[in-house]
Amino acid sequence: MSKVSYYTEEGLKKLKDELNYLKTTGRTDIAKQIAEARDKGDLSENAEYDAAKDAQGLLELKIAKLGAVVGDARVMHEKNIDTSKVSVLAKVKIKNKKNGASMTYTLVSEEEADLKSGKISIKSPIGKGLLGKKVGEVTEIQVPAGKVEFEIQEISI
Repeated sequence: MSKVSYYTEEGLKKLKDELNYLKTTGRTDIAKQIAEARDKGDLSENAEYDAAKDAQGLLELKIAKLGAVVGDARVMHEKNIDTSKVSVLAKVKIKNKKNGASMTYTLVSEEEADLKSGKISIKSPIGKGLLGKKVGEVTEIQVPAGKVEFEIQEISI
């Protein structure tokens, strides 16, 4: 069963670039490590060889997982974003009802999440709590510090 995720063009390009890097440079580096370890003699007692083979297995697993993510990825264009309610790739301005602080977040896929640049995952507690809400609605979200009420002030692209 495929699990479609939506990305910005920039986010999908970043994933594709990482996948390409792992397939080319990553595999080449691992192959060199295996060759160097193999040159050191008896493979049955060669810890370096075992470590390099383990690293190769982990790299291939990462490539397979990232390949599946890229294969199921779809680019979401701004014209398709419904700003009448909070959805993926929407920019949301929220106000903490308790302390009055306002924050603006863009809801993105897990792989694109970056709190420093204001991008939170739709699978995070706040992301889940905001999805589907409309301007003016108040939602109570369970966060690590407890339950917090947020008011949706603005939804944009």
